[in-house]
Amino acid sequence: MVTGGEPLTFNLDHLCAELRKNNIAIFLETSGSQNFSGEWDWICLSPKIQTPPFDIFYTKADELKVIIQDESDFIWAEKNADLISKEAFLLLQPEWSKRKEMIPVIVDYILRNPKWQISLQTHKYLNIP
Repeated sequence: MVTGGEPLTFNLDHLCAELRKNNIAIFLETSGSQNFSGEWDWICLSPKIQTPPFDIFYTKADELKVIIQDESDFIWAEKNADLISKEAFLLLQPEWSKRKEMIPVIVDYILRNPKWQISLQTHKYLNIP
């Protein structure tokens, strides 16, 4: 999994080519705000309102993960869901500092909109850095 910050700040063509030579499956999580590079087995698009993704990411992403900090973020989530492939997984994830407040709101939203699933930062619950 290539993630953290914004990995596509760097051209990842060479990294992907080397990993592929060793038959390693390669996954990317990106906001889609930088130029696309690399050859990926799976792409998670996690768009940010302040820096919307380039259109190419909507055609390449296998999943869409939208961070929910407040109820207005559901509008951003739906806007992005309308643009991504209909086969993509749709995930809503509470912003960590607002998780206690937002998890019940997200669960209620998903019950009314079952195309969405919840995503949790399990590593944080387990105190894994």
